[in-house]
Amino acid sequence: MRQSGSVTLGAALCTAAALGLAVPPVAVAVPDRCSYVSSTARPTLTLGDTGKAVRQAQCLSNVWGGQPPKLALDGVFDSVMLKKIEWIQSCHGLPPSGVIEGRTWQVLYDPALDCYHPYPS
Repeated sequence: MRQSGSVTLGAALCTAAALGLAVPPVAVAVPDRCSYVSSTARPTLTLGDTGKAVRQAQCLSNVWGGQPPKLALDGVFDSVMLKKIEWIQSCHGLPPSGVIEGRTWQVLYDPALDCYHPYPS
């Protein structure tokens, strides 16, 4: 099924390019690069949390891409990480709560196309 989604996305991007539409770069998460915890370990994370799961979320958000600078992989959920998570959430149509929970983990592991929302300054 994963391959089918890739084929569909590829077809959509080819069609957009053929029609002369701007085709954004595709951000692809590579969970193998981020192996601080199992991909099934998806605890709720909030500002101030620390540990391996935070480091996993930092790594995945860096692979995700976008305009903001990469997060330090220090395992600390600080204000810089909060801002990036809120931005990623808004890019995927989620409420920008800054809380990493089920749906946010899902988009970190399987992101959509790059975001056109400006990164907050």
